Amino acid sequence: MRSALAACLLVTMNGFAAEPALRFSIADSWAMPMVQIERGQPTQGILHDMMASLATQVGSPARFHVLARARVQAAMDHKEIDIRCYAAQSWLPNQSSDYIWSIPLFVQRDLLVSREPHAAQVIPQNLPPQPVGTVLGYAYPSLQPLFDSHQLTRDDARNQDQVLQKLWAGRYRYAVSNQWTLDWFNQTLPPNQQLHSVAILQEQAVGCVIRNDPALPVQRVLRTLLRMKMLGEIDDIIGLYTGHRPTESAPQHYEAP
Repeated sequence: MRSALAACLLVTMNGFAAEPALRFSIADSWAMPMVQIERGQPTQGILHDMMASLATQVGSPARFHVLARARVQAAMDHKEIDIRCYAAQSWLPNQSSDYIWSIPLFVQRDLLVSREPHAAQVIPQNLPPQPVGTVLGYAYPSLQPLFDSHQLTRDDARNQDQVLQKLWAGRYRYAVSNQWTLDWFNQTLPPNQQLHSVAILQEQAVGCVIRNDPALPVQRVLRTLLRMKMLGEIDDIIGLYTGHRPTESAPQHYEAP
């Protein structure tokens, strides 16, 4: 009798066992407000907070793997991580059915940024030959023809914050930045020293991609991300770090699983 009761208790305890961790990738080239990395682990930021909240709502602990951006896809392919966020299908055009995409969660807006305000939008094709601040390993499709012709040359830094620091210090006249990082950077400066967006180079809807593995709560993750977006939680997190909630909406071509 006692052994039967112990067996029953063991089954019950196993039923309440903690879910396995959800393993998220963190690109080491990200900077605030996307993520703050300290001693090899993320501690705060838009993507950190969103991933941590997602894992909590799914009922799994979050585990973060900080990787070089070029290694993220290989880590996914080798099942070292489960979820990659802040990615676009156009960036990963050859994904197989081993992966499932979330709804679009953010809009990444790439900007041409200058220390000086401009009365009109800058047309990159009309710029004289000069270096432009860029992030190492990042692709800039709208500027690539100008890089190929050597009209513009890349001046690479390790992350987006370093790019803007070099622009502010006068290392070059223009740099490329996403809207979030520019807003975050300008919050630390008085109005007369802030950097200025002088052209919109590209807008891209981005979301999360998860490995289609039976061992993972794939549908729960997708439904949770949908709920977080529709209820405004993700936009609230963005507003917390950038000073304002997004005014644009990522396209929502999606059917709930």
